Amino acid sequence: MGRRNLRSPITYRAFPIFLIIPAVALVIFLVIFPLIWALGLSFYSYNALRGDSPVFVGLDNYSLLLNSGEIWRRFITTGQFVLYAVVLEFLVGFALAHLFFTKFKGRRLAITLVTTPLLIAPVAVGIFFRYIYDATFGVFTYFVELVTGQRIRMLSQQPMLAVVFMDVWQWSPFMMLFILAGLEAIPKHMLESSEIDRLSWINKFRYVVWPKIKPLVALALLFRTMDAFRTFDTIFTLTGGGPGTLTEVLSITIYRTAFQFFRTGEATALAFIFLVIIILLTNLYLRLARRE
Repeated sequence: MGRRNLRSPITYRAFPIFLIIPAVALVIFLVIFPLIWALGLSFYSYNALRGDSPVFVGLDNYSLLLNSGEIWRRFITTGQFVLYAVVLEFLVGFALAHLFFTKFKGRRLAITLVTTPLLIAPVAVGIFFRYIYDATFGVFTYFVELVTGQRIRMLSQQPMLAVVFMDVWQWSPFMMLFILAGLEAIPKHMLESSEIDRLSWINKFRYVVWPKIKPLVALALLFRTMDAFRTFDTIFTLTGGGPGTLTEVLSITIYRTAFQFFRTGEATALAFIFLVIIILLTNLYLRLARRE
């Protein structure tokens, strides 16, 4: 008789655990431990430049930030940027998705060219638009003056619009891809039936198109909103938060507090306040989406 396999069933249960231990250890080391360490540091007064020992101050950092009018103005600036950028990106992405939903020669090449901004490094995008908006030889300035007869200095006169247009240029293709995927998933017989029934374009969109693309649109809006809140590199490269503090979003404020003023405890406290707000807004959005 052949030798019986006497391996314990416990070994089979433990084997998957051994496989995920390296991944769990990596997450703990790279994500969870720094997060806990930063949370603890937010309760201390600490200057990374001096190298002195941290001094425990309790909730003083949070109280100081929440009672600061400057910080609340940064929240308003961040909210304005996110609202303008995400709404425009959705509208532009929706228009592009409907354009590319129609079959035409060179469609794949056109989609590839339109999605190219997603592949460009954010710092490069900021530098690129700084030259486009240049008041002397910028392409945008030239065409605006050609059409209106006035020389508009976007970075000094309309800095928020300059930042929003840059973000829309880079991230509208992201919205387009999600919406286009939803349009491609609509069964062709439903579109043909709507044509046979001679539905108006409003009813066709309301009863045929929108129910199919709504989940992907919701997902795209959620991802883009979360990403827009933490935008830093493009704005910092383009305007540095200026002129003055007109385009200084919270991510830039956190950077300056930590690496220019070296108030590390305040910076970590502000980062956690920012994190809590994003989590609350995300949960609120998900609840509304589920209820609908």
